[in-house]
Amino acid sequence: MPAQPRSPVITAAFWMLGAIVAFTSMTVAGRAVSDQLDTFEIMLYRSLTGIIVVLIVGGWAGTLRQVSTAKWRLHGVRNVAHFTGQNLWFYAITVLPLAQVFALELTSPIWVVILSPLFLGEKLTRVKAFCAIAGFIGVLIVTRPGMAPLSAGVFAAAGAAFAFALTAIFTRQLTRSESITTIMVYLTCFQAVFGLVCAGIDGDITLPSADKLPFVIIIGLAGLTAHFCLTTALSIAPASVVMPIDFARLPVIAVIGMLLYSEALDIFVFIGGALIFAANYLNILSASRAKPD
Repeated sequence: MPAQPRSPVITAAFWMLGAIVAFTSMTVAGRAVSDQLDTFEIMLYRSLTGIIVVLIVGGWAGTLRQVSTAKWRLHGVRNVAHFTGQNLWFYAITVLPLAQVFALELTSPIWVVILSPLFLGEKLTRVKAFCAIAGFIGVLIVTRPGMAPLSAGVFAAAGAAFAFALTAIFTRQLTRSESITTIMVYLTCFQAVFGLVCAGIDGDITLPSADKLPFVIIIGLAGLTAHFCLTTALSIAPASVVMPIDFARLPVIAVIGMLLYSEALDIFVFIGGALIFAANYLNILSASRAKPD
């Protein structure tokens, strides 16, 4: 009896697992270099590393010829959103507990679910809306707004979440006609130019020291891997289904913050995380059983 084809949603979930591992690695490396490099410099070196990898892999696979200028404006808009969000995120992880940063960042799937009908024409079903609300309640349980004063870091993490949602929306639009290699080439090149301009605007660009260089390389490789996995997932399944899977990063980073940085871990992280996982599972299960249009 022939094997049943794997559901696109399940396949996308595997790619998102790779993105979660890569994003987590980038977080730890980002903290390691933050005492020497500012966020613009981190973005510059990350993008330069990415350009080298993309050109090598794309040349080896013969996919560089797929790159065209047909959608360069949309690539530009996507990368402005991403560059803004990534810089806010790198700042937030240096001033807030990692669990709080990720909890605020993970409101991004909620924005995706809300914005997908407007930008992508994806249907907002009752199940998706319920899962988004349940996930948001889980985030509120973790962060408990009002228990601590608002800070620049909180606003940075919240702003990053919205910017990442726009990035996911525009990525989904691009995957309808653009290859993953094309998206990666534009990503690394645009981000390198933005990083160079912003890092050099004060006339001083710091070079990473020998002990920080491995972490800079990890940031570049992990960032590229994360976006490759995310872009692949978005090319397989709708954005409003793919992005909620990212909620799984919260309990992972909470444990890492506790083990590596002695950040407090309380029961609310697990209660909120359990609710997020439940909402996430329901969303995937519903999408897997839905009949294709």
